[in-house]
Amino acid sequence: MQSDRRLWRGREETVKRRIYRGLLSLIGLCLLLAVSGCGFSFSPEELYSLPQLPAEYTELNNCINQVIESGAEYAAPVSGSNIQSVQLEDLNGDGEEEAVAFFRNTADEKPLKIYIFTAEEETYRQTAVIEGTGTSIYSIAYEDLDQDGWKELLVGWRVNTDLQALSVYTLRSGVPEELIRGTNYVRYAVNDLNQDDLWELVVFRADAEGNGMADYYCWEDGALQLRTSARITSTMAELSQQGRVKSGTLADSSPALFVTGVEESAWMATDILTVKNGELVNILLSDVTGVSSEVAPFCSLYPEDINGDNITEVPRPVTEHGRNGEEDDGAWRIDWYAFAGDGTGTLVLHTYHNVEDGWYLRLQETWDGQVAAVRSTGTDESAVTFSYRENEADIPFLRITKLTGPSREIRATRGGRIILRRQMETIYTAELLEANETWRHGLSEDELLEAFNLITQEWTTSDS
Repeated sequence: MQSDRRLWRGREETVKRRIYRGLLSLIGLCLLLAVSGCGFSFSPEELYSLPQLPAEYTELNNCINQVIESGAEYAAPVSGSNIQSVQLEDLNGDGEEEAVAFFRNTADEKPLKIYIFTAEEETYRQTAVIEGTGTSIYSIAYEDLDQDGWKELLVGWRVNTDLQALSVYTLRSGVPEELIRGTNYVRYAVNDLNQDDLWELVVFRADAEGNGMADYYCWEDGALQLRTSARITSTMAELSQQGRVKSGTLADSSPALFVTGVEESAWMATDILTVKNGELVNILLSDVTGVSSEVAPFCSLYPEDINGDNITEVPRPVTEHGRNGEEDDGAWRIDWYAFAGDGTGTLVLHTYHNVEDGWYLRLQETWDGQVAAVRSTGTDESAVTFSYRENEADIPFLRITKLTGPSREIRATRGGRIILRRQMETIYTAELLEANETWRHGLSEDELLEAFNLITQEWTTSDS
């Protein structure tokens, strides 16, 4: 989806802000001219009258007002990344943006409305209306699934508190044509899983027994058809809250969906869906247990390309403990695995994730099994001290500290601290302690800077 998608009202506000700044400059100029004695005169009305917005947006506003005057009210989508009441999107690939507006008219049999307005010269004209039933428009996404130049509209309808329905529409014939009609779902994702240069749709739902299912829709004879389904480990409740669906890549570079469900914020189960011989398969689902082989404690991490090799790795958290057995709250050692098409995982990287403080460190291979970490907190700072074991003693060699508060800049320069990252109200620093120089596996400053990273949040792949 294009990042420049924006509400027409946002453009209007931008224009107004620019006009306001321009007026301030103009008033200042006029005062200067008055002081300097130049013979210019302006009336207050001339100074403060705002220029009209471009005619095309005035006409769009008129079209929208007509809909509202007929008894409708704005009903913006309530979920996903497109939640404006009026959205601009080039639906037919001609370089001109159509306006997509969302309404509710409770007097109609189908109260939910999606109006399409097309730009024509300096005006807009209503060209299509999509109608639906339910309590709200849950979500909207725009994808050219069949690569014909026309973007399909993926619309989630909120049927009731517990039920959502997904419909897919195309406008290629000039009127809305429903490719998929109101299938129940919790989440969905689009991806070219069969590598035919067309986008397939995977819809996640519960079956009659409440089990998680993934329905695979692909293109056949010009239509989007349900091809096959696959079981997933998570229930829809576990997927809908903290769960994620991410498009990624297996070790053999084939595309896959990485599906993570979270049970009561305590455990996560990861499934991997890919296409083999035209069928959607879950390569991590055990034939014996009926659940994924990747079940681990949940620590707010999800599959990602952690090492930049264009392969998606799955995190396997291991609670990090100090030498005395105390649990290091909020800090985890993560083993990251890449998976082959047969479900075989290969360990590719260890990291130390300090989720509480928002950073992680790529651990050196030579540290495996030799290093422990303990987190401590104080006023306006929290620190993690890394130690290695030698002669039954813990030898600290590295300390990473998160600094906040008004004196953070002063504290960041104390004791030879290395600045790792600066943010608006936070500074991350490190100290290479005395033992680092004598330990054969110690870090250089460059190695430390390369290994340190901030934890960033990713958007989910679906707009559901």
